[in-house]
Order: sequence, then C-alpha cells, then structure tokens
Amino acid sequence: MKRIVIVPLFLAAGVLSASALAAPQCTSAPRAQWLTEAAMKQKVLDQGYTIKVFQVSGNCYEIYGKDKAGRNVEIYFDPTDGRIVKKKGG
Repeated sequence: MKRIVIVPLFLAAGVLSASALAAPQCTSAPRAQWLTEAAMKQKVLDQGYTIKVFQVSGNCYEIYGKDKAGRNVEIYFDPTDGRIVKKKGG
C-alpha cells in the first residue's frame, strides 16, 4: 500500500521540479509593479516581434512568436521593465 502512495508523490515532485526549472527567475517584484499585459505586448511589438502566444510563466512574461527575420522565438521578459531575461531561437 505504501508503494502505491509513494510512487505518485515522486512523479508529482519530478514534474513540479521540471516546470519550475523551465522558466527563469525574472523578478521578485510584486505584480502591482509589473507592466500591464497590454503595455508589455506593445513593447514586444515595438521591438519587431510578432506574438503567437503571450502568457505569464512563473514571474515572467513569456512569448512564442517570430523575430524580424521571421524566425521562431521563445522569449522570457522581466515584467517590471520589459528587458529580455532569456531567449531561445531567432
């Protein structure tokens, strides 16, 4: 009986650990200090990116989209000032 309970707990811990590692640490500021989603989306567009998906990921704003050259990108932004914290692709 104990094995039945322990195995799912280890699996859940592994999944939570993996998801916690996926997003970088962007800010420790409270959400009240974050740019609004609309303001952040505009900053991203002003930088020449197109947005396919915009989401909150941990304490970051994250986009999936394309850069100016049309290459796929995944970018994590600090939600307090819009700076890029981590970028994949492009």
